[in-house]
Amino acid sequence: MIQNIVDGFLVGSILSLGAIGLTMAMHMLRFANFSHAELLSVGAYAALVFDALFSALLPVIDAAIGPLSLTWALTLATLVSMVITGLSAILIDKLVFKRVRAKGGELSMVFASFGVAMIIRNILGLIFGLDPVLYSQEIVFAIVVSREPFLLVKPDQVFTLIAALVIMFILHLVLSRTTFGYSLRAVAENPTLAQVSGINLNRMIVLIWLIGGGLAAAAGVFYGLTNQINPVLGRDLVLPIFAATIVGGIGSIYGAVLGGFLVGLASNLALVILPSGYSPAVPFLIILAVLVIRPHGLFGEERA
Repeated sequence: MIQNIVDGFLVGSILSLGAIGLTMAMHMLRFANFSHAELLSVGAYAALVFDALFSALLPVIDAAIGPLSLTWALTLATLVSMVITGLSAILIDKLVFKRVRAKGGELSMVFASFGVAMIIRNILGLIFGLDPVLYSQEIVFAIVVSREPFLLVKPDQVFTLIAALVIMFILHLVLSRTTFGYSLRAVAENPTLAQVSGINLNRMIVLIWLIGGGLAAAAGVFYGLTNQINPVLGRDLVLPIFAATIVGGIGSIYGAVLGGFLVGLASNLALVILPSGYSPAVPFLIILAVLVIRPHGLFGEERA
């Protein structure tokens, strides 16, 4: 039980990062973007490419950091992948969503997001192949934290949780202490009123795609540190990320963070009573339960 709770927090930190960008885009643009989870795949593979590039150019930085499998090259590659994925999200919006927004409705946007997701997934599979890939071939042994109850934790998992929390804290400071943060929160809460107040809505949309893509990239890399990465990574995580968004309340950034941890905990605790093959159904059950009990989520508000 304790092991499942710890694993739930680790998974939840990754889901929270993915859900933040999704909830902002869904609330502002008013459509369910099923391609958002594919940005995790884009970020994970971008980091893989630049990790290899930096390691080849500067072999000295291809050294593991302490007990982690993470290297300095992969750390630098992660930062680059966050920028690239954010720019990719902006490009996708310019080429697809902005055009559909201008001519179609919300349902058209949803169908377009399915198409974008399939295209990204197949392009990644075509370029990198369908076989799972690891960032490092080094074996990192788990540390026995406790014997009663028995608890195992890998250093990479601890780093992932801490790094995700640090990123969320930095985002919190930006949202609560800067003019940009106030504008971003205003747009996330009420885009129409924010635009009337003089906030450039188009500019904010670009920034939200940039931030959401960057956070998704970090989530993808963190997932790859503790698991294998493959082209269907986004497909496997899309439902948990949507569940986290719905639980927290669409439009609530802090709700997305809490929702990610709740979904991660619920999915891992379900393994105590359910066979592992049934665990993918847990996000469905969470989504249905929240929609029945509180349709607007824990922190969401009804929109006209």
